[in-house]
Amino acid sequence: MKIMIVDDDPRLRDLVRIALERAGHSVLTASDGKQALVQAAREAPDLVVLDVGLPEMDGFETCRRLRERSEVPILFLTARDDEIDRILGLELGADDYVTKPFSPRELVARVRAILKRSAGLQPTARLELESLTLDTHTRICRVAGVEAELTATEFALLERLMRDPSRLVSRRELLVAVWGPNSLVSDRTLDSHLRNLRRKLTEAGRADAVETVHGQGIRLRASR
Repeated sequence: MKIMIVDDDPRLRDLVRIALERAGHSVLTASDGKQALVQAAREAPDLVVLDVGLPEMDGFETCRRLRERSEVPILFLTARDDEIDRILGLELGADDYVTKPFSPRELVARVRAILKRSAGLQPTARLELESLTLDTHTRICRVAGVEAELTATEFALLERLMRDPSRLVSRRELLVAVWGPNSLVSDRTLDSHLRNLRRKLTEAGRADAVETVHGQGIRLRASR
């Protein structure tokens, strides 16, 4: 897989590059947001590791501009262990985040998990529920023929719900299905991704598709 690292710290770029290359990935690097946008347009990476604290154009703005043209998975690096910053990053379309300082092994594991979600577990499956269609081979979601552009994490959440339509899926089940049994992802992270998923389905014409029953779980709701 081709991964782009965007960070203004050359030592950190080298640390991450070496870790990812040892894990078998091809690596591109950029030192700022503008360079990252040019590289992404030219090279079409499979995943972007993006530092929040970039000079001039910060990671949030870079993420916003990447999302205008691509659904490439994005992993944020942040030196600020601030919940508001993490939620903002997820709402802008990031798939996960790692707080500095971090171990290269942890970062490689997070990258592997995102790529696995992006690739899908059953590439030939086609899931349908009324006007909602999910093709896990092409990774395309459609509502009455209209494509809803989902991130890898949003797609994985919707896929899990569509494999068990109408049944209440617990928050723990969703966390395990999407991030794995040993993940430290918080409920607020899950909520951010679900909120983005609901918004995108609504924009595609399927409002209120994802229902939360407080204290019980989440399910897909039949259209009214």
